[in-house]
Amino acid sequence: MVRAFTDEPVDPQAVHRILTAANRAPSAGFSQGYALLVLDQPDQLAPFWALQYDDDDDTAWFAPVTKAPLVVVPLSCKDIYLDRYARPDKGWTDRDEAHWPVPYWDIDTGFMAMLMLLAAVDEGLGALFFGIMPAAIGPFRELFSVPEEYVPIGAVAIGHPDATVAAADQVGSSRVIKRRELAELVHRGRW
Repeated sequence: MVRAFTDEPVDPQAVHRILTAANRAPSAGFSQGYALLVLDQPDQLAPFWALQYDDDDDTAWFAPVTKAPLVVVPLSCKDIYLDRYARPDKGWTDRDEAHWPVPYWDIDTGFMAMLMLLAAVDEGLGALFFGIMPAAIGPFRELFSVPEEYVPIGAVAIGHPDATVAAADQVGSSRVIKRRELAELVHRGRW
């Protein structure tokens, strides 16, 4: 995850390849209950960033992220999944959420985000997935005319990493929490 970007534009062909990669995400029942909101113009990005943070001391660390010239917001739509699985080929006759042990609409949308992160790296770019604060979701919907049934699962900032901002000066959980070893993570055959 890159937390400092330059304002150098991202090649439109690279953006197209990143979005194309996202469109290859798997989805339960091939429901494809997701969408992407692409923000790549200053008049789109400035108000988006204004919703995410302010210039007080607690969020000043986020300022280098806001130079990213591209932000893609993956949005999930539960209704599309519920409708898809109520079709005859899936065997359910209702849209009851109890059929779903986990919210695949969010999981599949997360797959899209991961594919964008990987595609950005393949393009020689940096990327950061970050959450949209709950208090900002309503204003975000209004500002960008996002329909109520679509829920932002976060946002992906994409751009050229700023090499002038030393990694030691960047913040992030990986600075304070060590990555777990495979021996702690993997359970083979049983827990």
